[in-house]
Amino acid sequence: MIQNKIVFLHLLLILFFFSCVSNQSSSVMPQWVISADSVYSKTHFVAATGYASSRQAAENNALAALTAFFGQSVLIERQAASSYQQAIVNGVIDGWVDTAEMRNSIKTISAMDNLMGAEIKEVWYDSKDTYYAVAVMEKERAVQIYGDLLRANLNIINNLVDMTIAQKNSLEGVIRYLFAAVVADINISYINIIRLLDSAPPQGITSGEQYRLEAQNIIKTIPISINVTNDRNARIHSAFAKCFADWGFIAASGNARYVLNVNTVLTPVNLPNNPNIFCRIELTTSLRDTALNLVLLPFSFNSREGHISEAEAENRAVAAAERAINEEFAGILSSYLSQLLPRR
Repeated sequence: MIQNKIVFLHLLLILFFFSCVSNQSSSVMPQWVISADSVYSKTHFVAATGYASSRQAAENNALAALTAFFGQSVLIERQAASSYQQAIVNGVIDGWVDTAEMRNSIKTISAMDNLMGAEIKEVWYDSKDTYYAVAVMEKERAVQIYGDLLRANLNIINNLVDMTIAQKNSLEGVIRYLFAAVVADINISYINIIRLLDSAPPQGITSGEQYRLEAQNIIKTIPISINVTNDRNARIHSAFAKCFADWGFIAASGNARYVLNVNTVLTPVNLPNNPNIFCRIELTTSLRDTALNLVLLPFSFNSREGHISEAEAENRAVAAAERAINEEFAGILSSYLSQLLPRR
């Protein structure tokens, strides 16, 4: 299976790394220090050197120089990998892969360095104060690794978007398409790396944009109903509504599958020997999926605000709640839809 192959390749990489590094210390400078390409032919390798006062720093600099060869290809992959790895850590992806074996393979992949297939081949110390290192990628082997990764990711994407119409037109469908976009973004960077290794990538690779666009199309079909108790001039309702509208959700005019219930409590607070009047505000909310009878997104907030007048103290308490909704709840909603939160 592809997944077994990927794990095996990565284990080989680790073994190669620790068994093949040559540590030289002599007055004769190796040829690769002068020109890495003279020893590691561009036909079969990509190589770069680095130097520093310590061996570790020299190796890091060599790997950084090798990474620089791929430019934005690696940087893009690292950005997408952050969301990818977080979803794996939280166990979110477990329900979207075929087998436990595949889950273990993905976790193994996510733990590897972003520039897979790279290794420190040789290290030389000039017997004075400088270490030199050469980082090398064998093109044929690296192309095989990234090709296998691409095919594994395509399998994940296919599983993510394989849904019934009812499943697709739901928050679960939005989350799955948004995550498919993340995986597709990683694939694009893998394609760029394979091309820079002078090879042709597999067919059928698409960018994450088409999956993000489809997620946005799904969002536009999903109404959200917001019910607020003890609101003040609909300010709390408006703050929550804006969070959903910013994503493109529509406000429900009647019954809806997704309902946000918000309970607002405003309580006067008397503090001895304090001339100001205080008001405490407490919000408890829950976004519910009424079809599955699940609480998807709980949120709570409380604050105490004061002023010389009771009306202004209450106004400031509500304003504090608005800020929390616009910042904290908006962030939680974004994380949920990007599936950076664990499943409940």
